[in-house]
Amino acid sequence: MLPAIFGLSGLSLTDDERAFFRDADPAGYILFGRNVESRAQVRALTDELRALHGRARTFICIDQEGGRVARMKPPVWDAYPPGERFDRLYEIAPASAIEAARLNGHALGLDLAEAGISVDCLPLLDVRQPGAHDVIGDRALGAEPMRVAALGRATLDGLARAGVAGVVKHMPGHGRALVDSHKELPTVTATAEDLALDLAPFRTLRHASIAMTAHVRFTAWDADNPATHSAFVIDEIIRKSIGFEGLLLTDDLDMQALGGTVPERAARAQIAGCDVALNCWAKMDDMVGIAKALSSMTARTGERLERALAPTASFDGPADMSDQPVLLAMRDRLLELA
Repeated sequence: MLPAIFGLSGLSLTDDERAFFRDADPAGYILFGRNVESRAQVRALTDELRALHGRARTFICIDQEGGRVARMKPPVWDAYPPGERFDRLYEIAPASAIEAARLNGHALGLDLAEAGISVDCLPLLDVRQPGAHDVIGDRALGAEPMRVAALGRATLDGLARAGVAGVVKHMPGHGRALVDSHKELPTVTATAEDLALDLAPFRTLRHASIAMTAHVRFTAWDADNPATHSAFVIDEIIRKSIGFEGLLLTDDLDMQALGGTVPERAARAQIAGCDVALNCWAKMDDMVGIAKALSSMTARTGERLERALAPTASFDGPADMSDQPVLLAMRDRLLELA
């Protein structure tokens, strides 16, 4: 199996994609707005992706956070609130905020399960910092680590109730970035002592099964490389200091925080210690290049992938959506408190 997750170009697979994916056998796939139109269409697409390899469980993910980051949109799917809404409720009623986040994750997860999507790139555990770039902004669950961890855990629990795995991101923290990593490389000059605050939510949820790296350079740890390409950050900070032993994905390799060609970025991430390279934009030349640049999946990565997918839905029949209206109504009653 190739340790890569690839994007798709449209609403259905092209002949070239189908042939390439069969041959390359990637670890999984990621969907974007260009890949979703209707409930039946998305389920047909994900069913075909699973059928390509005949695996009982396939890593098919999406960025469905809520707020401004949502690939599945109204009127076909429900709109979900950004992380900031739960942070505001936590200010006055912590237990209610935690329950609202759990209900939200469960309802959102049911939408994904119905569509045959097994993994959501949520929750963000980035601690919000004053003066930072708005690339995180209202997506964050708060500025206090314990609160972020509590709401993040509730989101993971809610997704799991729907048979969907969550991805904690962006490890070891994107909250201090002063520029948008989609466009350029953020450099964080905070001391290691100050960065302990950023690590705290990830440490609390270190037993999560999947995490995503941050394309951010932390001079206290590695003055030359962003976390995604830093063996020191991945080994000493993510694996040892945080204690994370799950499946570690890169953030999107197309983001301009990284230098070199996309296949070179993938190879550097693998050498640094990332388990799986994430390439979102379905550019065939880049995908073919990544397949040539990466070494085969290691046994350890394979075990982490299998462990991450084991609790997810089997997608061998339609999802039971009957509870979703109740979940949404309960969530909304709680959010109205703030």
